[in-house]
Amino acid sequence: MNLTNKEILQKANTAITESRYEDFLSFCTEDTEWIFIGDQTLKGKEAVRQYMKEAYKEPPKFMVENFIAEGDYVTAIGKISLKNKDGKLIDYSYCDVWKFTDGKMAKLKAFVI
Repeated sequence: MNLTNKEILQKANTAITESRYEDFLSFCTEDTEWIFIGDQTLKGKEAVRQYMKEAYKEPPKFMVENFIAEGDYVTAIGKISLKNKDGKLIDYSYCDVWKFTDGKMAKLKAFVI
């Protein structure tokens, strides 16, 4: 069964909210690149794995307001709640722009406020 890029992203997001981080990573290319605008860039699955180990000690809570898909790109706009280092739940608005290559998430540009 071939999934659309939007469906792949939806399944990947579900994996994150269920603490199934390796399942999430199976949707990414080996050389996936995550660019957090104004903050940091992660290159490769291992860098993303280490980031998730720190940032997602508890799984984030997503509320996607819109998915916009065109060609090799899917944009997700919504809200995310994460616990900070002190254990306090912080709410953010976000816009993630994903580029897909051969049915895998290859590049992320994340705008988080």
